[in-house]
Amino acid sequence: MSYLNFDKTLLVNLERSLSKEMIRTNRAGAYNSTTLVDCNTRKYHGQLVLPLPELSDDNYVLLSSLDETVIQHGAEFNLGLHKYGYNTYYPNGHKYIREFDCIVISKTTYRVGGVVLTKERMLVSFEPRVLIKYTLVESGSPTTLRLRPFLAFRSVNELTHENSRANVDMMEVANGRVNQMYPEFPQLFMQFSKNAEYHHEPSWYKNIEYQKEEERGFEFKEDLLVPGYFEVPMKKGESIIFSAGITEVNPKTLKPIWTKEMRRRISRDDMFSCLKNSAAQFYKREGDRCYLLAGYPWYHASAREEFFATPSCTLDIDRPEYWDAIIDKTAIGEVRAFMDQQMNRCTGAETLQATNLRLRGMDEPDALLWLIRAFQKYAHKYTIEDAANKYGNLCVEIIDFYRKQRHPRAFIHSNGLLWVDGKDRPATWMNAVENNRPITPRTGYVVEINALWYNAMCFTAELLRIMGREQAADLMEYQSCLMRDSYVQIFWNGIYLDDYVTEDYHDKEVRPNQIWAVALPYSPLDKKQRKAVVDICTKELLTPRGLRTLSPKSGGYRPEYIGGQLERDRNYHNGPIWPWTIAAYARAYMSVYSKSGLSFMQRLLVGYEAEMSELCIGTLNELYDGNPPYRGHGGMSYAPSVAAVISVMDTMKNFETQQNI
Repeated sequence: MSYLNFDKTLLVNLERSLSKEMIRTNRAGAYNSTTLVDCNTRKYHGQLVLPLPELSDDNYVLLSSLDETVIQHGAEFNLGLHKYGYNTYYPNGHKYIREFDCIVISKTTYRVGGVVLTKERMLVSFEPRVLIKYTLVESGSPTTLRLRPFLAFRSVNELTHENSRANVDMMEVANGRVNQMYPEFPQLFMQFSKNAEYHHEPSWYKNIEYQKEEERGFEFKEDLLVPGYFEVPMKKGESIIFSAGITEVNPKTLKPIWTKEMRRRISRDDMFSCLKNSAAQFYKREGDRCYLLAGYPWYHASAREEFFATPSCTLDIDRPEYWDAIIDKTAIGEVRAFMDQQMNRCTGAETLQATNLRLRGMDEPDALLWLIRAFQKYAHKYTIEDAANKYGNLCVEIIDFYRKQRHPRAFIHSNGLLWVDGKDRPATWMNAVENNRPITPRTGYVVEINALWYNAMCFTAELLRIMGREQAADLMEYQSCLMRDSYVQIFWNGIYLDDYVTEDYHDKEVRPNQIWAVALPYSPLDKKQRKAVVDICTKELLTPRGLRTLSPKSGGYRPEYIGGQLERDRNYHNGPIWPWTIAAYARAYMSVYSKSGLSFMQRLLVGYEAEMSELCIGTLNELYDGNPPYRGHGGMSYAPSVAAVISVMDTMKNFETQQNI
């Protein structure tokens, strides 16, 4: 049995199987996602979901589902599954599933009487095209496979309903048909590797329900257009390939394309290979640019998430070519464009729009500091000299950008610390809002932002010295020493670090943000203070899935990410676990306890290994409930979560070999 293998017992139990999802991407923004039993439970699910930048920044569901029917001796066995009203599931095709395996690509095995049929699917790399391969493994008599496409042609943020605008016509193409449901959309080509007979019977399947959207308090009923169905006769041992894409394909090339794509795939037979595979799925090429998406299914490329996650999602999984594509060839150009525009700005909003930056959130107060941290990780992976040669000048430019008060949202005070205004607009990663106001208004001196700032100053001073700029290095080191004293004076309360500080308020909630003051290579704290921070985070925040966002001892502790949008937003950063913080915790813990902490960290990883076969299989969710059983929520696959656990594994390896982190 493979690492990601699920048998009939689990699959026929909808209470369990509908909670398990899968997602595969093409590294250009398109994805294929559904549950293990092919019943869509989110409006974001679909057989072919892709970006259409000519319409908007959203992704779009073109082909929602593809229902299979096995026909023998005139008897029909429908393998599809949809949820309708009153908790009705139809046509219950999951009862024929015998196995689901995802060690390389997703593979579902069905048994219908004497018929054994397998279904495998993949996306073509860098092309918006899904391929689904059907193989008739066993059959004692002539068998026909019928396929019904369910068309949506809508944004992932919307739902479609029966309407007179929809074009139900299907034009003939080689071994298939093409439909353009609405004139503003591209055509959808549905073709086969062998000739398929098409029957035109347009019909709307009404009130299909999406369970996850209902739980989230959103509209959850949809009508989908089924223009007709295809029928293909199959012989025992025969395989056919179905293709859906926005361009026509030569049917004769489908099998060679399948073979070529299979060679690209990564086998997932342990946690690291799962995470490595998941990390690569966040890559998104846009012409000559390349980004790291923050996650799926609703995320875009965001500066903070990209700069945090890219080192682990590229360098730590031996994909340095994607570090070059994402950082060197794309991000650095956008960072410099942002800083240049801000240097001469009239207003920040006009500047960002005029620059046409694809990387969102560049003006977040800590975003550029995370980029310097990424360069620091590059230096540890290679050499500090390499980092100085490639990124030394940019680090200096970023530090000067802050010091010259050019940053639109971060300001240096006379004590050397950064001040941010988070009262009216979120200034940190805890960015949930209510009525356009921050729910967690972290403002003033913020603990992790100033830890990043201190670390950035110290690292840049180190680069300056290697670059031969001794006087500039001396000055920056002197300033960082003054800043270190200010940091301790402002944040240290004698037991742990305050979360944020204003002129007249010290926020003493125990949150995970303080852990970065210990985790970063340059810490402003002494040894005793570092240990105290690690210990309180361990005692009050640590769980098998990572650090809670707020201590259970707090009166504002809200551990479950459930309910409608407003309730979930209020809970978002006030108790649930965000796994991306575990990378900082691991580094902080190991810096305090050194190799004696290895066994503890190894036990901690067990909690993440269990998640490989839960929820979205082979990857990690955005967040988890703060209390047992630590249910996962939010985005089904989140780049910082994946990167953090990869980083923990790399941290442990470094300590095992006595290297610095």
